[in-house]
Amino acid sequence: MENVILFLLESEKLKSVLRQTKPLGEDRFENSAEHSWQTTLAAMILLENAPENLDRLKILQMLLIHDIVEIDAGDVFVYDEQARVDAFEAETKAAERLFGMLDEDVGSRLLALWHEFEAAQTPEAKFAKACDRIMPVLQNLAGEGQSWTAHDIKRAKILLKNQPINDASPQLWALLKKQIEDADFIND
Repeated sequence: MENVILFLLESEKLKSVLRQTKPLGEDRFENSAEHSWQTTLAAMILLENAPENLDRLKILQMLLIHDIVEIDAGDVFVYDEQARVDAFEAETKAAERLFGMLDEDVGSRLLALWHEFEAAQTPEAKFAKACDRIMPVLQNLAGEGQSWTAHDIKRAKILLKNQPINDASPQLWALLKKQIEDADFIND
């Protein structure tokens, strides 16, 4: 139990990792813990219409832990391709340290889940990765493209980067894609 307490207290630090997107109606940046919670909530709702063969618990677990590595490695803006590549080694070390705080059976299981999420090869990981994209898109669409315009992210890159949403919900992706295509605040 001591390892559990240490890990849970360490996970508290995720609340201080700031992202590029602001919560709707707020003048502050959201933190990674807020993002992880809301991403998991989105997945829970979307899983109601997902194929039955998906391991729902695994998806929710992946989403709850997917950004915990940011405690050590920080958040990397999803549209910064080079920074994403550069961050992987630091994130892997962070995952090993953080999950290594737990008893080996639990820690190794969570580390394996994190690696599965990052690889995005299994149906569960693809679904989870898709859900990870949803809220930032919704926040940007509802917030006049706040982080997209701040970083001059072009429409084609937004569409390409977020197309995996189709893996979780083709209906949702069709709706979001149209909104992205029609948004006058996004630069071509």
